[in-house]
Amino acid sequence: MTHALLDSLQKIRTSLPQSRPVASGKLVRGVGLTLEAIGCQIPIGGRCRVQTMNGKVEAEVVGFANDITYLMPVESIKGIVPGSLVEPISHDAGLGVGEGLLGRVIDGNGEPLDGKGPIAHDKRVSTQPAPINPLQRKPVSEPLDVGVRAINSILTVGKGQRMGLFAGSGVGKSVLMGMMTRGTNADVVVVGLIGERGREVKEFIEDILSEDERGRAVVVAAPADTSPLMRLKGSETAITIAEYFRDQGKNVLLLMDSLTRYAMAQREIALAVGEPPATKGYPPSVFAKLPALVERAGNGNQYQGSITAFYTVLTEGDDLQDPIADSARAILDGHIVLSRALAESGHYPAIDIEASISRVMPQVVTSEHEQNARSIKRVYSAYQQNKDLINLGAYARGSDPTIDLSIAAAPAINAFLQQSTKQIISFEQGSESLQTLGQGLREAGQSQAEQQTQGRG
Repeated sequence: MTHALLDSLQKIRTSLPQSRPVASGKLVRGVGLTLEAIGCQIPIGGRCRVQTMNGKVEAEVVGFANDITYLMPVESIKGIVPGSLVEPISHDAGLGVGEGLLGRVIDGNGEPLDGKGPIAHDKRVSTQPAPINPLQRKPVSEPLDVGVRAINSILTVGKGQRMGLFAGSGVGKSVLMGMMTRGTNADVVVVGLIGERGREVKEFIEDILSEDERGRAVVVAAPADTSPLMRLKGSETAITIAEYFRDQGKNVLLLMDSLTRYAMAQREIALAVGEPPATKGYPPSVFAKLPALVERAGNGNQYQGSITAFYTVLTEGDDLQDPIADSARAILDGHIVLSRALAESGHYPAIDIEASISRVMPQVVTSEHEQNARSIKRVYSAYQQNKDLINLGAYARGSDPTIDLSIAAAPAINAFLQQSTKQIISFEQGSESLQTLGQGLREAGQSQAEQQTQGRG
């Protein structure tokens, strides 16, 4: 009887999942951004509490080597001494999500920053969900109205598309994001302000967002003075919130400023734990995390909504060959380039339509709309390529009918592409203006071609 009972208990024991219990440890080293502990048995990504002279502070496990566990504090810490106790947090409750997030400003951990009290949550979800089967995603087939005429007409964005907003500093990224927030017909807007100046966070909320727009928006702020881990968490929190509303069947507009700061935060962490640098100082893990973050946006299945995402990418010195910019172009569904030259000339929004493209535009607009957009881009490009000759007076009119047309049409095209920051132009209004301008350009081009033919005859 005893042997039979022991055999039964042994079978039950072997059938249960084997897991090593987490164990506490102590700090043995603290250098730069990382803390080193021994005696800990915590998986990578797990959380723990570090006992300091000023109280307990949370940290996350970012790596290990032999018996040493590398920790990254969630916030700046003081009062650390050798031998400080490291206590594991047994479980991760996940991120609280729900309708109560609308109109709120939160940090990377989902805690409120606006002083309006606790946030009501419907449930808690993981910030690292399993990837969606690409065959279950709905195709991008409908346009999304963002309220900006140049984007709606020339660079039409589809629901579920991932776009990059490439620009240097001070050329109007935040203002353009605010215009899209006010003018979009999306159900929910999620804004992730990652690694930006703290002053810009307050300005974006109070000056760029109106009171009405805040009611359908969620702002996740992880400014530049927060830890790199918090900046990573802020990006993941923003996309997790967007995923929750998408799963409720809503169309979400996700604006993340910026993807470059996310990459820089991962670089800081990776270099701190000893990962070797690769392309221009960026470790390989950076280029693995970028597509993992971007691919979480997009359309859901037939019962869900969509996440249309705009990721800003900083181009240092307006260099579009920066490794992050180059990698982002490869994984996004199009890019919008903001030109410093246009911004300095007072052309706002400073969108360079010649260097920008929307890869899904043919799938979401009519053939006539696409033809009109191409006509405008062709004429605009002809003027830009010959701008120096035209301004110097070195071009003789009549030499090339396309250039002649571009000179005559330049004022109308520039007026079409410009828009005041407070103005909202719907997709329908932009399409009507596009049709009028495109038809006028074609008629003028045909007239010039006929005149040139008659002149030769």
